[in-house]
Amino acid sequence: MNAVHVARREIKLGFRNPWSYSFLVLFTIFSLLLLLIGAQSPGGGYTSTTGSMLSLILYLLPLMTLLIGSFSLTAEKEEGSWQLLAVYPLRTSSFVFGKYAGLSLVLGAIVAFAFGASGVAGALAGGGFDLRTLLLFLAFSLLLVLLYLAVALLIGTVAANRWQALTYAVAFWFFTVIGWPTLLIAVLGYLPYLWIKPALTALTLLNPAELVRLFVVVRLGGGSILGPDYYRWVEVMAGGWGPLLFAGICLAWIAGAGGIAVWAWERGRRHG
Repeated sequence: MNAVHVARREIKLGFRNPWSYSFLVLFTIFSLLLLLIGAQSPGGGYTSTTGSMLSLILYLLPLMTLLIGSFSLTAEKEEGSWQLLAVYPLRTSSFVFGKYAGLSLVLGAIVAFAFGASGVAGALAGGGFDLRTLLLFLAFSLLLVLLYLAVALLIGTVAANRWQALTYAVAFWFFTVIGWPTLLIAVLGYLPYLWIKPALTALTLLNPAELVRLFVVVRLGGGSILGPDYYRWVEVMAGGWGPLLFAGICLAWIAGAGGIAVWAWERGRRHG
């Protein structure tokens, strides 16, 4: 048994999970509502409308990803499925990677369906966003799924049951999405002026939501709204090497969170 078998199993379970279909309906309706908002100011580039849409996606998608991903692992513990899987010659890294791959495909299919439905509806109605903007929104959503799913697996590894997973997931979502501006003000207010820009860059790299949001804003042409503290960030991400550098950061984020999850799961496996 290897990661491919785990991924296939996770895909089957994912598409049988009522949570997945609830998320599908919710996110599809949400995407269609965003289309109606976008129809009020059609076109491309960064506008107040696209900025609002990015924020709205940021509120919904990471939370749903964290819940579905973390519950998938805690369910293995509560229902005894892991004890059965542990009988097979299955490496912990294969188990976690298979979980990640399977859930990524399930959540990616949901996001792609929702944006596909809104894109078709926009084309039939003759309004909405241009193709480039719509693809950037799709990329924004998929990147959020990939980054937050890695964190979700780490949460599911640490949590003993669904209630703990729910608490940890909501707390991580709150601090990275809702409470992030307050956290920045609290931390940066105590630092010397020369330390603010380096600290801001470091903190941004630690927040997957802010990391993806800033990249998409820059690629949409809205880097000027970020302020002088992000000048170097805008300059790098807007350049030709920006997407490759950003992809490397995202891969490092996923590998780091996934590696910790594998280590923690293996440690729990050895100690019973």
